[in-house]
Amino acid sequence: MAIVSEILTKLTLSYGGEREPKCPTVVPAYDFNPEADAARLEAAIKTKGVDEQTIIDILTKRSYSQRTQIAFEYEKRAKKDFVSALKGALSGSLEYLILGLMKSTAQYDAFELKSSMKGLGTDEECLIEMVCSRNNEELMEIKKVYREMFKKELEKDVSGDTSGDLSKVLLALVQAKRDEPSNVVDYEKIDNDARALYDAGVKRKGTDVTTWISIFSERSVPHLQKVFERYKRYSPYDIKESIRKEVKGDTEKTFLTLVECLENKHLYFASRLSDAMKSKSVKEKVMTRIIVSRCEVDLMKVRTEFKKKFGKSLYQTISEHTKGDYQRALLNLCGGDD
Repeated sequence: MAIVSEILTKLTLSYGGEREPKCPTVVPAYDFNPEADAARLEAAIKTKGVDEQTIIDILTKRSYSQRTQIAFEYEKRAKKDFVSALKGALSGSLEYLILGLMKSTAQYDAFELKSSMKGLGTDEECLIEMVCSRNNEELMEIKKVYREMFKKELEKDVSGDTSGDLSKVLLALVQAKRDEPSNVVDYEKIDNDARALYDAGVKRKGTDVTTWISIFSERSVPHLQKVFERYKRYSPYDIKESIRKEVKGDTEKTFLTLVECLENKHLYFASRLSDAMKSKSVKEKVMTRIIVSRCEVDLMKVRTEFKKKFGKSLYQTISEHTKGDYQRALLNLCGGDD
């Protein structure tokens, strides 16, 4: 019987440990000619009044590795640094977006994290979004690049800029100790974790945040999806309602963001984009950050979720809420209508 119960407990349902497939909207250009691109960009930057359209149409339709080749050819031709030339030629939201494209995805993420903690006040919203939505592989790469770019450890900056439970959750996530998905579904562990979350929160007076943090930051994504389902057997509230009852402020925001990313990361990004365009003045920083950081990763999936959830394509929504050169750049990165 013991063997049978063990087999039942660890019944194999494949949800694979394989790497998430990429679904980019920006892919390497076919028939790529870096010398020709560099010549056109030099002319566009030199021209009176700057030819933004050419700059946008070239750089938003090339992959990061192609952009680095263009920069190399430009510097050979113009005898000046390409990024500095772009800074001098562009301004505002368009400059911010184009300069973002001149970084690799990990460099861009590291830069955004550093910016969110620089100077007076921390941009907790950015910090929470980025740390909660990146997987182990992405976080390991970001930490490595962060160290190279800023000669500091990401963990050190996060702990210096945040405090209390918020700091504890973010640091646990930055450790990138989340289990990778397994082909084995451990029902006993699912049940234990669901009960532990309930016992550490809703069931008792006060919250044992440490237990929550270890389960939320160390278990695999498919495992946690099943834990949240199972949790409803123990608690009168679902996991999100429980979070709202148990913790407040940025810690609440972090746990809720984490649940959204664990349940459906692409829907989370779609909702963030929708919210950024709902406000009176479009939150261009949020728009730029999500679209630039995901366009060579999974923006196609974000587009699909956006259309499903809001009944209108991301492309159309961007068209309605933005204008000018910035709009053109976003639409090119968006990669088409749905």
